[in-house]
Amino acid sequence: MPADFNGYWKMVSNDNFEEYLKALDVNVAVRKIANLLKPDKEILQNGDHMIIKTLSTFRNYIMEFDVGKEFEEDLAGVDDRKCMTTVSWDGDKLLCVQNGEKEGRGWTQWIEGDEMHLLTGRETRCLVFCHVVIASSLFHHFG
Repeated sequence: MPADFNGYWKMVSNDNFEEYLKALDVNVAVRKIANLLKPDKEILQNGDHMIIKTLSTFRNYIMEFDVGKEFEEDLAGVDDRKCMTTVSWDGDKLLCVQNGEKEGRGWTQWIEGDEMHLLTGRETRCLVFCHVVIASSLFHHFG
């Protein structure tokens, strides 16, 4: 198995988030709220089956998928769209491609030391750094 993303991750910084949200046509009220948040991520990984929970005081989003298999992703409450999504391994990185009404959607996620990096979008990028709060070796795998 490539990388082990299991764990609880806290956001420590982001870059260019407002511009990224504008490029997604996220309405101004949601953009302002989102810019104030520092969401956590809880990732449960069992082989190629993953559950990624993005947790904040405003709204939570749960994404469950099998790496390499296309699925319908419902982003209601995030940017209110549906798309066909495929997450695949690119070495030790997770690469997400979202196909729908908007082009250039998706993200790349990887780990460097105790930081998880999330790069979103193609043209307008947001780089988010997170650090692990619970080491993956201590985090219980789901079964």
